Amino acid sequence: MFNKEERVGNLREVETIIGPSVKVKGEFNGNGNIIVEGMFEGSLKTTNSLYIGDKASVTANMEAKEVTIGGVVIGNIKVQGHLEITSTAKISGDIESASLSIAKGAFLNGKCVMTKQAEGSQKIIK
Repeated sequence: MFNKEERVGNLREVETIIGPSVKVKGEFNGNGNIIVEGMFEGSLKTTNSLYIGDKASVTANMEAKEVTIGGVVIGNIKVQGHLEITSTAKISGDIESASLSIAKGAFLNGKCVMTKQAEGSQKIIK
């Protein structure tokens, strides 16, 4: 399986890390890659990649270019590109994504809508 660095990209490119012992409440808007390993509540938006760690707990509506989820998420998720749901993920909320992968063992309770793919991706066949 891939490690966290391969999922998120080069860790030097990560702008924000919410560590395992950190609890954050509020509205977060950014342009860089974000890693959440702790607890987050509110809304979370970035124009780049978002990684939710295996032990993370997020209660928020989220928007990002690419997303990988390994922890617990309660809220709606909007992804311009690819959403990866790992085997440890537990999601309660609606998903809107251009592409999606769900590993065996993951839990998803919500509606899933596939949108047009991000620029540079293959075109959807009608």
